[in-house]
Amino acid sequence: MKQDLQGKVAIVTGGAGGIGRATVEAFVREGAKVVIADVNDEQGEQLVQALGDAAFYRKVDVSSPEQMQALVDFTVEHFGGLDIMFNNAGISGAQYPRFLDDDLADFDKVVGINLLGVMAGSRSAGRYMSRHGGGVIINNASIAGILPGQALMTYRATKAAVIMFSKSLAIDLAEYGIRVNCLAPGHIRTSLTAFSMPGMTDDQIERVKQAISPAFDSNQPLKRHGKPADVAETVLFLVSDRAAQITGVVLPIDGGITAGDPVNHLREIMDARAQALAEISKE
Repeated sequence: MKQDLQGKVAIVTGGAGGIGRATVEAFVREGAKVVIADVNDEQGEQLVQALGDAAFYRKVDVSSPEQMQALVDFTVEHFGGLDIMFNNAGISGAQYPRFLDDDLADFDKVVGINLLGVMAGSRSAGRYMSRHGGGVIINNASIAGILPGQALMTYRATKAAVIMFSKSLAIDLAEYGIRVNCLAPGHIRTSLTAFSMPGMTDDQIERVKQAISPAFDSNQPLKRHGKPADVAETVLFLVSDRAAQITGVVLPIDGGITAGDPVNHLREIMDARAQALAEISKE
């Protein structure tokens, strides 16, 4: 089996679960050494046990620039370099149905993890890569940073900021041979998109996922449910030499949501017109 990442070293923040875990597993499968940065010690250590010496877990608060720099320093020391930085860690924040009800109590936390973490991770990784022949930085945003909508306003604002930061950073770091791209996942089935509460069991999370699936499907042209592995496979492509000319892109992984509303409003309009004309003709 061809291993596209043989000899490469990567960091994945939020790597103990969801999209991060799927990406860590894909990186190791393709021959990379990976440092898993997360705050979930139990899941992180279990993943390392499953993957062996190719992976190492390190507890990191991504909202701390000092800890992000220490993460990069540790990775270079432990595995001998750094080629790939996947700034994946993120949280949704408090779930108020309307912004006028939001007390903004978690503003600093959401911004710290979703935006400052991405910026600090990119800066520390970029400083090393700029002196060692380049590399690849992938930042995880969301379609919530592209499409406006209700609720989770702080989350939406951070994801929009990550998108603009990533495109600007791609320009800034290109001279060093560093490629920077941004992902915008849609309704990928994880505990985050299930809007799960702390302490919920896997079965309870799954029941919530099933309950909200119809709402998720309503604005998605492609009805296939997205999985963390779908995002991981996209990351694999973007960090490989096959994507050597790709930088500064924002790539939705969303089943077509950002392409447009699947409801055929024109058909509804024409049907209404036909009905009105039919009634007129009877007069």
